[in-house]
Amino acid sequence: MSTLWVGTSWKMTKTLAEGRAWASGLRDHLAGKAPAGVQPFVIPSFTATTAVADILGEDSPVLLGVQNAHWEDAGAWTGEVSVPQARDAGAQIVEIGHSERREHFGETVETTRLKAAAALRHGLTPLLCIGETLEVKDAGGSSEFILGQARGALEGLDDQQLSRVVIAYEPIWAIGEKGRPATTEELIEPFAALGEEYAGKVAGLLYGGSVNLDNAADLLGIEHVTGLFVGRTAWQLEGYLELLRIAEAHAAA
Repeated sequence: MSTLWVGTSWKMTKTLAEGRAWASGLRDHLAGKAPAGVQPFVIPSFTATTAVADILGEDSPVLLGVQNAHWEDAGAWTGEVSVPQARDAGAQIVEIGHSERREHFGETVETTRLKAAAALRHGLTPLLCIGETLEVKDAGGSSEFILGQARGALEGLDDQQLSRVVIAYEPIWAIGEKGRPATTEELIEPFAALGEEYAGKVAGLLYGGSVNLDNAADLLGIEHVTGLFVGRTAWQLEGYLELLRIAEAHAAA
């Protein structure tokens, strides 16, 4: 069975003290060893990146990410952070194309392609987020839409590069504070489409969107799902640790 990825993005939350406390608790709980069959990862805010990296340590089984990075290595891009800078801060993953970045900050299929290429160029893992609106879903176009996002971002990659990519399917209608949790039945078709195109070719096919302790096990049971990308449930360390436990149990089954 594939390794199960279980991670969280803190979005724009947590002070440095809160981030350090969360990371310290995770480090102490894991004691240098990931749960069997599970790849943990955490994506804090930029301000907490180096602090979390220092606490987790160089040999941590937990991968560290950033929530965005520019496609250029350096230059006059005020307010942006480059992939080399992210790597220098300790990052191993770059989150790309989250729906909030697409909606509010002009992220496009073309910029996701540029950013994925930049991440790979510098040895980082692109975590590509894809997802459709409720209008697209209701019109029956979910699979075609998300495949278009994925294909556009990953265009031109060879097999070795593609094997380093993680894709997170996060339907817009299911994420955020006002999101409606997806049923497992609603996710079968989009993951069938993603699996047909990318199963065995990418490092992981993750689901994100109102993931909680009650539905995590069922979500992991959907064909082609090889991990979870979690928001609020994992912002409290106890919630994240329970998600790791659920994933470990699933991996062992």
